[in-house]
Amino acid sequence: MKHAQSASHWLLDLHPGLFGIALGLLSLSSAWRRLLFFSWSWAATVADCIQAAGFLVLFTLIILNIGKLWLAPASLLAEFRHPVRSAMLALLPVCILFSVILLLPAHPDWLPLAQLLVALSLTAQAILAWKIVSQLSSGQVSPEYISPALYLPVVPGGFVGAMAVSALNLPGFAMLLFGIGIAGWALLEFRILNRLFSGPLPLALRPTIGIEIAPATVGCLSVLTLWPQLPADILMVLLGVCSGLLFAVLTRWRWCLETPFNVGFWSFSFPLAAMASCIVEAVYRGAWPASIAFAAVALVSAVVVFLGVRTLVLLVSGKLLPV
Repeated sequence: MKHAQSASHWLLDLHPGLFGIALGLLSLSSAWRRLLFFSWSWAATVADCIQAAGFLVLFTLIILNIGKLWLAPASLLAEFRHPVRSAMLALLPVCILFSVILLLPAHPDWLPLAQLLVALSLTAQAILAWKIVSQLSSGQVSPEYISPALYLPVVPGGFVGAMAVSALNLPGFAMLLFGIGIAGWALLEFRILNRLFSGPLPLALRPTIGIEIAPATVGCLSVLTLWPQLPADILMVLLGVCSGLLFAVLTRWRWCLETPFNVGFWSFSFPLAAMASCIVEAVYRGAWPASIAFAAVALVSAVVVFLGVRTLVLLVSGKLLPV
């Protein structure tokens, strides 16, 4: 028994933040697919390849985490109790919600399964959001654990959930979830920003700074999904908000350089890919040069390639876990 536990210890080290890899790839595939607006048929091939990679990572992580749960059920409870890891558990339901957004339009016959997956994912998000907000509002989260990771159960659950429910053709509930996302963002923003402006985060939490961009960028993506006729000028205002937060995050570049690379840096991938999607939409709706849209998607793709190469180096060297 001791040998079995030793042989499988790496499963117990699986970090929920690994789901950020799948989410970043799926979001990037969506940005590439939007380039089809400009009749670039080859963009569909790129999008399909990235999407397949995202689903491969997602399914692999789900299977591995099922094994982890089978070997040590208490590990899930321990992660649920941890103030940061519990927030990152929300990455899995967000991945599932985003998968529904990507797949349902092409497979409308999957509607019953999509409805079930969305219901389960939103329930998981609600449970995690309740825990995070209750702990923050009662002073149970130590200051060293305050980081942008705490957005994950509350804000993406509302914004990505709104897009997923909209794909189910339930516009009223989509608007409700969008409002919940805004409320969650407002509820957490002051507390998290106050922590960010009080000094550097602990070394282990610094990679989560990328999530600070997520509420604005994913919120913008949700807006253009729920209101497809929105003019480019309005999207540019929203992109201005996104750019301001991105600028604030980039001013902390020294923090990132001082931090050894780990998969936590994938926190930049989802919000940046969402921002690229919004730029493509703004360019298309404003009838501006398509080269701007391509440049945005290509730049984010370069960031994701960098993250992917660095992650593969960690994997090959046996340093991917623990994170």
